[in-house]
Amino acid sequence: MRHRVLVAAALTDAALEVARARFDILYEPTAATEPGQMPSLAAAHNAVAVVLGSRTKVPASEIERLPKAVKMVATVSVGFDHIDLAAARAAGLIVTNTPDVLTNATADITLFLMLGALRRGKEYSQIMTDGWRRSFGLTEMLGLDANGRTLGIVGMGRIGQAVAHRARAFGMTISYHNRNRLPPEQEGDAVYYPMLDALLAQAQVLCLTVPGGSAPLITAEKIALLPKGAVLVNSGRGTLVDDDALIAALQSGHVAAAGLDVFKGEPAFDLRYNALPNVFMTPHMGSATLETRTAMGMRALDNVFAVLEGRPAPDPVT
Repeated sequence: MRHRVLVAAALTDAALEVARARFDILYEPTAATEPGQMPSLAAAHNAVAVVLGSRTKVPASEIERLPKAVKMVATVSVGFDHIDLAAARAAGLIVTNTPDVLTNATADITLFLMLGALRRGKEYSQIMTDGWRRSFGLTEMLGLDANGRTLGIVGMGRIGQAVAHRARAFGMTISYHNRNRLPPEQEGDAVYYPMLDALLAQAQVLCLTVPGGSAPLITAEKIALLPKGAVLVNSGRGTLVDDDALIAALQSGHVAAAGLDVFKGEPAFDLRYNALPNVFMTPHMGSATLETRTAMGMRALDNVFAVLEGRPAPDPVT
């Protein structure tokens, strides 16, 4: 008899096929985003595991309502701040995530944001949308080169290192701030700054690839440390940046441009960004490729299969 699993996350066709082959599933990717639905669906299916995505919030109240038969929650994401881990531990729940498999896709979109910001991607796109009927002179609508610029990376984990690898191909000099210095074989030619302020002072392009917290890391005071005309790229978490401070810096020109994939309060992001021509934005799409989303689904299912077969989870966070 196959294990009964609630799949409360949208999976690609390939991952869904594997889920159906391995388990007896209830597939409810939409209903489970509604508060209170996930425990009820798990109970209705007599599920022993739940697969969900980052859109499904799992506070302590949801965990308390889960049937006792549920052994684990597998999130199809790297982040797990949508799950109350303390409550999960107290309930004896195993929680897993999907690291590694979205590194390349997120690094790709980070470079996409960087180049879009440097080369005035939003403005160029709007010109074409409007029909482009006037030629531009040699000194009009000029962007900035990536080549020769210093890229400061905050958060030199897997994604930060993948960004650095790509940026080197554009002729950028790499500096980074991290909790710990990388070993030489991973650091390469990158320059380590143990203090964030020192990194900011020389970062012509600042790239944020670190998980966010409750308080912004990049405040007005931190932005003031950047060289005038710096570019800021955020593919980490929206909570890393003080929106008021960044918007003011973009308006004044202290920050020349920004490339943003993540926002505080998303999807209800700060609409003032829409009025700024020097902000190139994507709607939190760092891992949004067919290959990566399939790999994420497969990784979550591998964790479920391992636990339900009595083996350790490959990617535990509790």
